[in-house]
Amino acid sequence: MHSPTRGAGPGSDPTTARQLGELGVLLLDAGLSVTDVRASLESVPAAGRRGGGDLAFAVLPDSVIVTDDTGAVTMLRSGGAGLSFRQAAHASRLLHHIVAAAVPLSQLPARIAQVRAMTRPYPLTSWAVGSALIAGGLALVFRCPWWSILAAAAVGALVGVVTSILDRARDGVAIVPFVSAFLSTVLVGVVGTVLDLGPVPLFAVCAPVAILVPGAVITNALLELTSTDIVTGSSRLLYGLIMLGFMTAGITAGAQVTGLRIDPDSAALLGEIGSVDGTGGWLALPPLWMSWVGVVVLALGIGVAFGAGLRLTLLGVAVMTGTYAVLVGATPLIGGVAATGLAAGVLFVTARILENLTVAVPATVSFQPAFLLLVPGTVGLVALAAFDAAALHSTPATFVSLCIGTKIGALAAEVVVRPRRPQAGPAATP
Repeated sequence: MHSPTRGAGPGSDPTTARQLGELGVLLLDAGLSVTDVRASLESVPAAGRRGGGDLAFAVLPDSVIVTDDTGAVTMLRSGGAGLSFRQAAHASRLLHHIVAAAVPLSQLPARIAQVRAMTRPYPLTSWAVGSALIAGGLALVFRCPWWSILAAAAVGALVGVVTSILDRARDGVAIVPFVSAFLSTVLVGVVGTVLDLGPVPLFAVCAPVAILVPGAVITNALLELTSTDIVTGSSRLLYGLIMLGFMTAGITAGAQVTGLRIDPDSAALLGEIGSVDGTGGWLALPPLWMSWVGVVVLALGIGVAFGAGLRLTLLGVAVMTGTYAVLVGATPLIGGVAATGLAAGVLFVTARILENLTVAVPATVSFQPAFLLLVPGTVGLVALAAFDAAALHSTPATFVSLCIGTKIGALAAEVVVRPRRPQAGPAATP
């Protein structure tokens, strides 16, 4: 954990410490790394705090600790429920208003309550439909046979329903990765065996559980480790690896039960997908141009599953399409690992520019959806399930490339983007 940092001020108010702690917890629930949350809290001007304020902030993955100049400690814990993308957009926008002193701290509790009160209509249905779109879109992006694309979408919807039910039970959360991966493998394996379709593409098995792959968790862990947040980064990394291990065990167990045969040549990286057409009928591969359609379907699925709303979903489609274009264009020139870092850097700068144009489009919301294309979490799951030594070797290198690209993109954004001062008052709903 990074050492607490203090801001200058003659004195502090315990109410202010609690208000800023609640803001930090809101940002944690919005998906920000502990490094970004701490930096955000430290950026709140001391002059805007009630009674000045000399406060130190320490952030853990599930809590925020605020210490004032008298040594009094205020600790607030996260409830564990993540925010929807729409709520995350409002949380990030609220932070910008607070930092710019456009909204006084006295209004912060009411604003936080408004953000948390936003409800997502039909959460179970949206999660199931979004999971189906993500599974089908990902299988289409990686050019699986038509039968496996349809099977992945159908199984993805079922996985969405099962995970929603298990998440309601306290003990069910721990077994979600294994149960979901096992169920996905069994169902796809049964379809392949009954119809005698031969070896099954690995992405047809992994795509239905892609919504659960902890790619963003592992990437945040590496970003925190590079920012010397050792404790939080290590805990996130260990948690992500354990989840991948459970999912790999589920795939292995499901393959043993059904006698599933995995196509050993199906663990291709994004940007390295071939243009072979395959056989005819349902065993045929989609045309290469259909991968672009798959990216759009994938973006729509993320928007539906994570409650982005119409405008943010359309933004996600545009951002993910641009990200895919960079990956496809750069991979033949510099390789898949370096292309991931380049795409991350370009995407981060683009997200900051969008945020600077209007605070209704926070960088966290425009950057996070495209991570499903960038993070090698799914590729890591594929590599583990296929026991592909080459893929296992390239996965850590891709993580490192992603972190370096993001860090360089953040530095470039600070140089070329001038922060826009938001105006006081309510903003348009994303």
